Amino acid sequence: MFIRKLSLPRRTFLRGMGATVALPLLEAMVPALTPTVHTAGNPQIRFGAVYVPHGVILDEWDPVAEGVGFELPTILKPLQPFKDSLTVVTNLKRGGGNNHAVACSAWLSGSVAKATEAEDVLLGTTIDQLVAKQIGQSTPFPSLELATEDFTGFVGGCSTGYSCAYMNTISWATPTTPLPMEINPRVVFERLFGRAGTAAQRRARMSTDKSILDAITTDVERLQGRVGARDRVRLNEYLENVREIERRIARMEAQASAQFVSLDAPIGIPEIYGEHASLMFDLAAVAYQTDLTRVFSFMMARDLSTKTYPQLGVTEGHHDVSHHGGNPQQIVAHTKINTYHVQLFARFLGTLRDTPDGDGSLLDHSLIFYGSGMGNGNIHGPERLPLAAVGRGLSMRHGHIRTAEHTPLANVWQSVAHKFDSPIERFGEATGSVALF
Repeated sequence: MFIRKLSLPRRTFLRGMGATVALPLLEAMVPALTPTVHTAGNPQIRFGAVYVPHGVILDEWDPVAEGVGFELPTILKPLQPFKDSLTVVTNLKRGGGNNHAVACSAWLSGSVAKATEAEDVLLGTTIDQLVAKQIGQSTPFPSLELATEDFTGFVGGCSTGYSCAYMNTISWATPTTPLPMEINPRVVFERLFGRAGTAAQRRARMSTDKSILDAITTDVERLQGRVGARDRVRLNEYLENVREIERRIARMEAQASAQFVSLDAPIGIPEIYGEHASLMFDLAAVAYQTDLTRVFSFMMARDLSTKTYPQLGVTEGHHDVSHHGGNPQQIVAHTKINTYHVQLFARFLGTLRDTPDGDGSLLDHSLIFYGSGMGNGNIHGPERLPLAAVGRGLSMRHGHIRTAEHTPLANVWQSVAHKFDSPIERFGEATGSVALF
């Protein structure tokens, strides 16, 4: 009986001059005559962490009812399509007081940063890196670290008594090794797809107006003739998505070159924030889809961000707006920014939901956290930290989990670390665990 035209290894690449394009999961990659042909089998779990600065308007974030029957507050309403995969954890706190650097660095580390403006920084290995050690070592990129705001000019002390290193990243490989965050979509795209050939070949390809996919046309045509009909459809959809991301990056680069570019936005960085954030999310989704990485972290904005949101009617910088002082108009403005960030996050979740993975979707096999290192941004509050998670990976409990007051955020990450079989005994300032699974 004829079962399949071709059997492919899971990590298959198409290579051309200066290009390496990984493939999504295809039926041809599942062994013939096994039950996993049309099931998720043993799906790979992905982990993500998305950070926003300056806290949230808590009355518009915290659900009232506990369990699965809660109503989504204003800021979380964009997550309505994902409510059956949503977990909101409340009453969390962190240590270290109300400094911006402490808030940012504590979010994924569950630790209090050492007070220093010199190079002798000390924090703790972050949860994304612990997870990457467990599930990311067999992928080309154990983890991806992404952001939208340029940090290169920030050195020395950025927040009184604390090094800029604490605010320039949310990912730490070791207690003394902060990982750089990449803000340029083109650089990320080239890391994912432009790794083949010599440096001269890569430069030659990039100097043309051709798509990176033009370098692999022959291999694509050959593969399409050897896989089944459903794989051809999936392959075509994937390649068109890659091409569209490439087009969007090119458009943003052209706009940035033709228009005035602000001092904190190098050439090639999209001027439109929403498009910039969406491109970074889309690149993370493609990296998930092709198993180039299973772990990513993303700073949607930096602490002390002066970014404005004129499309929302907010012309003051985000940081200034967060210090609303009880002013109703400022509270509304901050709520708009909070909600907009969640809308962009929801768009990413929709991409994961709509991307097949085995007999489920990427969202089915992912666990994506979203939150901030501050609760009430007006006072830099270390309590009532906002935290949400979306996905069905590892059978996470869904609904509103109200923990005991002042439960350390580190307890959440300790539970996650143990679920991913990390050998750590204690994570950061954890005093126990949270029943997330």
